[in-house]
Amino acid sequence: MPRPIWKGAITFGMISIPVKLFGATESKDLAFNNLHKECKSRLKQKRWCPVDDREVFLDEVVKAYEYSKDSYVEILDEDLESLPVPSKHTIELTSFVNQSEIDPVYFERTYYLEPEQIGAKPYALLVRALKSKQVSGVAKIALRNKESLCVLRASDTNMLMLETLYYPDEIRVADIQPEPDVLVSPAELNMALSLVEMLQEEFDPKKYQDEYRAALLDLIEAKRNGTEIVATPEAPLPKTVDLMAALKASLEAAQKGKAAAAPEVPKKSRTKASAKDDEPQATEELAVAF
Repeated sequence: MPRPIWKGAITFGMISIPVKLFGATESKDLAFNNLHKECKSRLKQKRWCPVDDREVFLDEVVKAYEYSKDSYVEILDEDLESLPVPSKHTIELTSFVNQSEIDPVYFERTYYLEPEQIGAKPYALLVRALKSKQVSGVAKIALRNKESLCVLRASDTNMLMLETLYYPDEIRVADIQPEPDVLVSPAELNMALSLVEMLQEEFDPKKYQDEYRAALLDLIEAKRNGTEIVATPEAPLPKTVDLMAALKASLEAAQKGKAAAAPEVPKKSRTKASAKDDEPQATEELAVAF
């Protein structure tokens, strides 16, 4: 595991659980460097002071907040550490909610919580309580110069997961109004429901890969070797003129896809099954003959 990004304790009533926080996700985006078009040398970004007309090094940099045009308040690390905020080192569970009640738009980032050895038993107790009641604990945590709303939930592997949430004022309200008078016929709805049922399955994230990243890596490798990748033409998007016809065609395509993906029954199994099916019929024929 990497180094923890936060250390503190979960408080649950009068119970304290010392824990360490680890990031549960990482970006796999490919990073690009900027080169000078003429000589192909890598460009450097410098911190430049326009007053002194020189480069400024990292040990000369301080944080500051601009409260009005060109007016700043300098903030030191000591100032941040002295903030009177309990969530700097404590995750206090103040309430419990059903996870389904939280709109997914509020979820920001996921973390793992690992207990210190002394907190192993109350950690396990909290995990079982959350799983038994099927709820998540609501709390706050101070991370990266910000106090975030968060929820704690129990994973299938009996670990505590912390999800940071956006505050309501951080959620953009969509200025989109759907057409109020759009009519959907019962036949169209039934066909759409059949299509959804046909494509419904358990979620398996292992089925999905980042095809864009794979294609980009292929392109990079091809350029390294001096070869050229010929782009595959994209299929034109279907035009939905007749909704019912489009639904029927979609359902037929889904049925064919399901049939093609279904595992084939081995021939031996079919032979045995057909032999068993034939036995009662053969017995009846003998009985009639006698």
